[in-house]
Amino acid sequence: MSSAEEKMKIEISVGNISLSATLADNETARMIYNSLPIESSYNVWGDEFYFAIPIYMDIEEGREIMEIGELGYWPPGHAFCIFFGKTPASTDDCPRAASEVSPFGQIDGDATVLRQAEASTIAVKRWKEE
Repeated sequence: MSSAEEKMKIEISVGNISLSATLADNETARMIYNSLPIESSYNVWGDEFYFAIPIYMDIEEGREIMEIGELGYWPPGHAFCIFFGKTPASTDDCPRAASEVSPFGQIDGDATVLRQAEASTIAVKRWKEE
């Protein structure tokens, strides 16, 4: 495996906020990475953004309790989910998905800056290190 293939990285942009994320080594991450770039309007559910993507997969290593900054794929909505704080389903400070999601990556750095997002669209593309 070449060094470029060791870690799949993506860039997530919402208005003037731009974050990088490192994807997991799993089938969900590979399917999403291969579908990029994606630009979409998004939904807000507490401190979670989610939006439909053209991926149709079953749960892979599913769970509901997530970490701040974690990325998940939600099969019922074919959705890319970004967790950056409590959701309406949370019972503590941890993000909790509406139902099981497939974790597939982690925001590099502070994901809570997404609370300041004001744009109505989100863009996800492969990371290009300059």
